[in-house]
Amino acid sequence: METKGAGRSLAWLLATWAATRTLLLLFVFRVYTFSDLDVTSDVSVTYRGWYEVLRQGTFPLDDVTWQYPPAAALPVLSPAALPFLSYEHAFFLLAFLADAVVLVLLLSAHRRPGRSARGVWVWVAGVPLLGPTVYARYDVMVTAVAVAALLAGARHPKAMGALTAFGALLKVWPALLLVGAVRRRAWWSAAVTASGLSALFSLSMPGAFAFLTFQRDRGTEVESLGALFFHVARHFGWQGQVLLNYGSIEFVGPYVEQVSAAALALTLLAFGWLLLWRLRASLWAPHTLAEAAFTAVLLFTVTSRVISPQYMVWLVGLAAVCVSYRASRMGAPALMVVAASFVTVLEFPVGFGHVVVSDGYGVLLLVLRNGLLVAASVTAARRLWRSTVTPVPAAPLPPEPARSRQARVSP
Repeated sequence: METKGAGRSLAWLLATWAATRTLLLLFVFRVYTFSDLDVTSDVSVTYRGWYEVLRQGTFPLDDVTWQYPPAAALPVLSPAALPFLSYEHAFFLLAFLADAVVLVLLLSAHRRPGRSARGVWVWVAGVPLLGPTVYARYDVMVTAVAVAALLAGARHPKAMGALTAFGALLKVWPALLLVGAVRRRAWWSAAVTASGLSALFSLSMPGAFAFLTFQRDRGTEVESLGALFFHVARHFGWQGQVLLNYGSIEFVGPYVEQVSAAALALTLLAFGWLLLWRLRASLWAPHTLAEAAFTAVLLFTVTSRVISPQYMVWLVGLAAVCVSYRASRMGAPALMVVAASFVTVLEFPVGFGHVVVSDGYGVLLLVLRNGLLVAASVTAARRLWRSTVTPVPAAPLPPEPARSRQARVSP
C-alpha cells in the first residue's frame, strides 16, 4: 500500500510539473500572452546583445547594464549549443532544462532517510507562481547550481565548495551557501575553484571584473524595501523621478543616496548577525547547512537596493532544499516565500505599471510582497538561532553557609 501511495504521489508531482512548465513555455514562446509587459525582452534584446559582444572574446565593457561576474558569460553564450534554434528559443529551452535538473535533484534527495517530498512540492508549485519571468532570466540556471551544491554538502564537501564557487562566479549570491559549512574541505575547494576560474577569465577575456564598478553605482530600485519610502513620499510632494538606470527602474532624486546608504547599513548588520551566529552556533544537524544558506540569502535579498522578481527563484530553490529535510524548522518561512512569489507576479509583470506610478494598488502589492519577505527573514533567523545556539546556562547560586541552614531548621 505504501508503495502504491508513493507512486501516486510521484505521478501527481510529475503531472503538475509537466503541466505548469508547459504553460510557462507557451508564455515565453508567445503562443499565449501572459501580460501587456513583455518579460522576454531581456533575452531577445539585452542577452542577445551581450552574446554578440562575448563571442568576440571580450566582456561588454561599454554597457553599464552588464553587472555580473565573469562566469555569467556562460549562460549568455549557452544558446550556441542549440544552433538549430533562434537565440531566444534556445535560451528558453535551456532555462527549462535547468528547472528540470532541480526537479531531478530534489526527487533523488527525497528518497534518502530523514527526507520528505515537501521540498519537491515547494519547487513544483513555487516556480510557476513567478510566471514566465523564470524562463526569461538566467537565475534559474544559477539556482540549479546552488541546489546541487547544498544537496552535495553533507556527503561531498569538496564538490559543494567547487559548485558554490562556480555559482558565485555566475551571480555572487551562491557564495552565501558557505555560511553554514563547517568542513574545511568545502572552504578550500571553493577558494581553489574561485581562484582558478577568476584567473582563467581574467587572462582570457578583458574586463572580467568591470561589473564591480557598475554595481557600486546602482541606486534604489522601485521594487526594493527602501523604495517604499519614495512610493509613499511621492504622495506628499517628493520631487524625484522614476528612470531606467543601470538596467533597472530606479528612483532618482533627493534622499535616494541616503536610502541606498541605509540599505547598505542593513546589509552590514545582516552580515554582522550571521558572523555572530556562526561564532555562537554549536549544534549542527544535517539540515543546518541548507537552513543557514536560506536565512543568509533571505537577509541579503531583503536588505538589497534591488529586489528583482527573478531573485525569488533563488529563495524558492533554497526553501525547497530546506524543507526536503523532515527535521527542518523552515516550513513557515518557506510558505512565506511561496506566497511572496505569487504577490511578485502580481506586481511584475501584471501590475508593474501601478508600481511605477506609485498608486495605491502598486504600493499595496509591494507592502505585501516585501512584508512577507521581511517576515520570512526574521522567522528564519530566529529559528536558525534557536536550533543551533546552545543557551548559556545560568550561573549556579553560591552554597548557603551551613550555619544559616542550621539556624533555619532549629526549633
